[in-house]
Parts: sequence; C-alpha cells; structure tokens
Amino acid sequence: MQKRKLGNLEVSAIGLGCMGMSFGYGKRHDTKEMTNLIRKAVDLGVTFFDTAEVYGPFTNEELVGEALKPYKNKVVIATKFGIQLQDYNQILNAKPQNIRNSLEGSLKRLQIEAVDLYYLHRVDTNTPIEEVALTINDLIKEGKVKNWGLSEAGTNTIRKADSVCKLTALQSEYSMMWREPEKEIIPLLEELNIGLVPFAPLGKGFLTGEMDKSSFADGDIRHILPRYTDENLKANQSLVNLIKDIAAKKNIVPSQVALAWVLAQKPFIVPIPGTTKLNRLEENVRAAEVTLTQNELNDINEALSKITIKGERYPKRLNGSVGK
Repeated sequence: MQKRKLGNLEVSAIGLGCMGMSFGYGKRHDTKEMTNLIRKAVDLGVTFFDTAEVYGPFTNEELVGEALKPYKNKVVIATKFGIQLQDYNQILNAKPQNIRNSLEGSLKRLQIEAVDLYYLHRVDTNTPIEEVALTINDLIKEGKVKNWGLSEAGTNTIRKADSVCKLTALQSEYSMMWREPEKEIIPLLEELNIGLVPFAPLGKGFLTGEMDKSSFADGDIRHILPRYTDENLKANQSLVNLIKDIAAKKNIVPSQVALAWVLAQKPFIVPIPGTTKLNRLEENVRAAEVTLTQNELNDINEALSKITIKGERYPKRLNGSVGK
C-alpha cells in the first residue's frame, strides 16, 4: 500500500480503527476472529492501527497487542489516554500522574516498550494543555512515547500544545458527512505540519450505503446518536445516493468513493475506517488505489455543497464536541 506521513511519522495511507471489535457497537467480537482480521490487515499492507485505553475499557488494547505481537517494529500502534469510565460516564483526566499510570497500563497491554503515537483522547479543561504537553515531552525523553497527538481538539489547544511539544497528528471526525474541520482545523494542521487522522470516515457505516438500523445490536452507540434516528437517516439519504451514483460510474463500491474522497483532500490525511468483516477490510484497503480526477472532485464537492446533513454528531450528554 502507498505510504503517507503524519508529521514525520510514516504510515500506510489507510489505517485500521480497532475500537468496534470490542467496544461501541454491541457485544465484543470473537477474539480469534478479530486477531485474524488484524493480521490480515498487515498482510494487505496496513501498518497503522488505532486503539485506546477506554475501549472496553482495556480489552481492545489487549486484543491489538496480542494480534500485533509478531509484527513488533513493523507497524505503528496508536492509543489514547485521558478518558476513564465511571458508572458508564466519561471522566476526563489528563493530570500528569494519570497520564503516567495510563501509559504504563497501555504499554503492558500492548506488549510494547514505547507507544508509537499517543493521543490525548479528549481535552481535559481542568488541566492546562501546556502541562499535558510537558508531561508527554518528558515521556518522549524517557523513551516511552515516540510521537503524540490530540483528538477532537480546537485550534487554540493545538497551537498551545504544539508550541510546547511538537504534535504529530490530530485525530478528529472527518468525512463527506462531516466537513467542519475544513474551516479552521485542516489549514492549521497544514501550517504546522501536523497530520490528520479521520475517524468515522464512513460515517459510522452510513456512507457504505448498506446501513440497516434494524441490525444495530443492543449497546450499539448509534442507537443514541441523533444522526441515526429514522428521520435523519431518511433526510440524509441524498448523500448516500450521490455516493452510489459515483461508485456505479467508477465500478467501485460506495465505501471506496467515501475513503478516496477523504484521501484526495490533503496528502497528510490518513483515515482509519473500522470493520469486523474481512470483505469490508479488503474493500477499504483497495480504496487507496482509487483515483478521483480533479474534475470528479469538483463535481462531487459542488454536489456536497447542496446537501445539508441532518442530526448532531452526539447527544448533548456525551462529551463529543470539538474543543477550542
């Protein structure tokens, strides 16, 4: 697979988001099957794998660590700190000692000596970002972290953090369905040489054109996300229809259109679609080979400008908003 750079960190053009294998979309999937899927991704050229302490919690890191154990120093593992679950509530904690405690746990579960890319999962407004950056800087000097990043942070936080300890990447939602980062975030990342790692580049499955809400399992987070109410799914169908039309013309599948569009926006963007199915993994990986001409991109963007997406990304009670 083609390679791209997040800052100075080289990774495959498409990564694999591993969260859904054990968290967020219902029950945990079979460990053996998911291990085989992760290893198949390596065979297909994927070198970039994404997990987090809170996914499970802990079980996703354990899965990723065991699955990638044979590929030490051949792949890039990204994990995250700063969110803890207490009574099903997300508690943000980026205090220095908590970062160190989280890191030690992640290193053990991932079976590695240093984290390749360590993200602050969400901005903790009770801890100055400069304090977080200084802690990470110390951990880099100690050889326990190689690169660091932020997730869902705003421009002010990005600038402050980067000025203290150079950021490698920002992880945020970005797709044909959610283009908010284009306004301020992406220009800033380009200015500062920081990569963008879009999660949900397929709109949590919506942009595949095959979403069937009746198939959502118990515990699937999409049950409570405003975007995925029956009313909003129907209202947003025009976007799926557009993607399907493009896919038919190019003789590819809708997910490949959506991923190719993300890849075409900037050379420092590396999406991390998640899946638990081998055929979907293979389709996603092949999206890196899809080329959208400038005329095609112009036509797509013009069509997108006429589509208004209905439904917020998160209910108000969830901490999912982008910080300042």
